[in-house]
Amino acid sequence: MVKIGNIELGEFPLLLAPMEDVSDPPFRALCKAQGCDMMYTEFISVEGLIRDAKKSVQKLDIYDEERPIGIQIFGAELDSMMRAAEIVEEAQPEVLDINYGCPVKKVVNKLCGAGILQDIPKMVELTRAVVNSTKLPVTVKTRLGWDDNSKYIEEVAERLQDVGIQALSVHGRTRKQMYKGDADWTLIAKIKENPRIKIPVFGNGDINTPQKAQECRDRYRVDGIMIGRASIGYPWIFREIKHYFKTGKILPPPTTEERVTAARQHLKHSMEWKGQVLGVLEMRRHYTNYFRGFPHIKKYRSELVSNQDPKILFEVLDQIEEKYSEDLVLGQNS
Repeated sequence: MVKIGNIELGEFPLLLAPMEDVSDPPFRALCKAQGCDMMYTEFISVEGLIRDAKKSVQKLDIYDEERPIGIQIFGAELDSMMRAAEIVEEAQPEVLDINYGCPVKKVVNKLCGAGILQDIPKMVELTRAVVNSTKLPVTVKTRLGWDDNSKYIEEVAERLQDVGIQALSVHGRTRKQMYKGDADWTLIAKIKENPRIKIPVFGNGDINTPQKAQECRDRYRVDGIMIGRASIGYPWIFREIKHYFKTGKILPPPTTEERVTAARQHLKHSMEWKGQVLGVLEMRRHYTNYFRGFPHIKKYRSELVSNQDPKILFEVLDQIEEKYSEDLVLGQNS
């Protein structure tokens, strides 16, 4: 049984990665329904939290049906991180997670996210301060290092465990790689092989099929897998992996009806949570994956990503369901 603190996550949990403008409540609800064991919020700026910025505070929204869930924060200033930890605790998640992995330039330039991989002592200092500022279990998500010459993740894992984190998620790329090239899981495996490491270690990067998930589970002996980009517009990845683990067989892909129903629910809840304009806008990145593999889908997809009128969008979804029969065989990656 994998546990973070006293939180039981099952024998081999599948986690939803925190993704900006993706891992919001509407999307998390879909992933939970498809078997995701633990989810994280979008990352939240500690400076935004302590200034009571609307966008940052809204990201604290969590719902009982999502549990267990972690709220993820990022920042670079000691006092701000400590104050934000107290605010997060009031929101009552199961876990407080610190983002030391985001590679985006505007984050990195402030020595936040993966930027702090250039200053490991500060990374340890910030982590210790957060651990000491909250009763919540504190976890960390990070990368292998800043670049190929600074892959210090084995040392980092020990030092972060020593200051009190209770789980570690590692994306198998450096910051310099961004999302290019293949994720390297060998260093993640070395963390697991270290007899000093007692906390759960979750691997992240390039898990896009049930077969790849099983390979990483068996070959690298991680405690669980965190899935990010492969879930965007395709929450069924979680049920497919679990089914494959259990039976060794590939589930048939979701039917047209399942895909359209998920897209409708996602759009509806996105508008309810974010407001109509933003809700419609941020759904656009999901449509391609919802209907990947549908022949001659371009016309409908173009309408979904260009229209702002919800009535028209729901009509287009109805047209897709009507046109494509439920028994249409679709390859997920075709």
